[in-house]
Amino acid sequence: MKTIRLKQGKERSLQRRHPWIFESAIAKGGGDSGETVRVESHEGQFLGWAAFSPHSRIRARVWSFDEKQRIDASFFIAACARSISARARFDVKSDGVRLVHGESDGLPGLIVDRYGDTLVAQFTSAGTERWKAVLADALLKETGLSKLYERSDANVRQLEGLEAATGWLRGGPAPGQPEPLLELTIHEHDWRLTLNIAEGHKTGFYLDQRDSRKRFADCVQRLNLRKVLNCFCYTGGFSVAALAGMRAAEQAGGQGGGVVTSIDSSGPALERARAHVLLNGFNMAQAQFMDADVNASLRQFLKDGVRFDAIVLDPPKFAPTAAHADRAARAYKDINRLALQLLEPGGVLFTFSCSGGISADLFHKIVASAGADAGVDGYITERLGGAPDHPMTLEFPEGEYLKGLVVMRKA
Repeated sequence: MKTIRLKQGKERSLQRRHPWIFESAIAKGGGDSGETVRVESHEGQFLGWAAFSPHSRIRARVWSFDEKQRIDASFFIAACARSISARARFDVKSDGVRLVHGESDGLPGLIVDRYGDTLVAQFTSAGTERWKAVLADALLKETGLSKLYERSDANVRQLEGLEAATGWLRGGPAPGQPEPLLELTIHEHDWRLTLNIAEGHKTGFYLDQRDSRKRFADCVQRLNLRKVLNCFCYTGGFSVAALAGMRAAEQAGGQGGGVVTSIDSSGPALERARAHVLLNGFNMAQAQFMDADVNASLRQFLKDGVRFDAIVLDPPKFAPTAAHADRAARAYKDINRLALQLLEPGGVLFTFSCSGGISADLFHKIVASAGADAGVDGYITERLGGAPDHPMTLEFPEGEYLKGLVVMRKA
């Protein structure tokens, strides 16, 4: 077994069971890509078993902190079983579920989502790439499914020295047979939503916002909000939620006739958003779609004197790492300033950051600064995060990548 030895004092994070070992912490030793290495302190004390990645700044990711643990096929089979079993204890109102969430489930670099009868996996680390075949078989055995599609096309694979890989890992077409469906439909709360596992973002869909979409629907219903703006709408999950809230409010005796305006710069995403409105039986007259830049649109709304009862800001990742935080902070501040100015008094802003380089505390400060510049004061009525099947753990705070605030503008 190959060994890496850390520099003096660099063992503390591992003693707190944090799974990452950076290149700068290693004094000597190494291994092949994905190879399991023994990790020792400067004094030779065992710290963990880790997958070595010769190309990444995160030079090793820990599989286990137990010196007696063997890192073999049985280890990965058991890890998959534990992760999938845990989901049965989470409150998930969908047949679209994250089954494995990387470091949080003890499998750094592995993401697995289930969409009905199909699994979609991302292998984004050298270690999971090395054990891909074992992991694929274990996942199918544990779920009882037969189809697993690979979406290992995230940019992070380049940092690991790995090429992009997509396609059917298991359950692909037999010779002369048609390819299994890439277009799937899932049920989320009381809605139906579609995705293409070969083309959609991440593994095909943003499952992490499942519960925030429901919270938004409930808010629209409870406050009878009728003028809603969904920015960076992608395929319209929050738009469907808003329309569901409007319908529920009307059925309960509230005023009908609200309108949801959805903005995105992707034409195909907007087409799917339109299809979602029809799929769920909503009135298309209540749905407006804009193929446009969000920032420019917000400025134009402000210039035209347009105001909204509720706004959703769910932008793409502005800061993938802390090194990008300063530039990203300016972008987050700008869109939140505009959104707060566009809110009616008593209106509600659901604002999010999915950037790992922006902490929850920093995001709060950014939104507060945006409010100050906008001359708007508001109540923070809720803090939101990823759905429970996207857990963070006590030892790995980096797992809290998705942060959300619900801000109600003071009347």
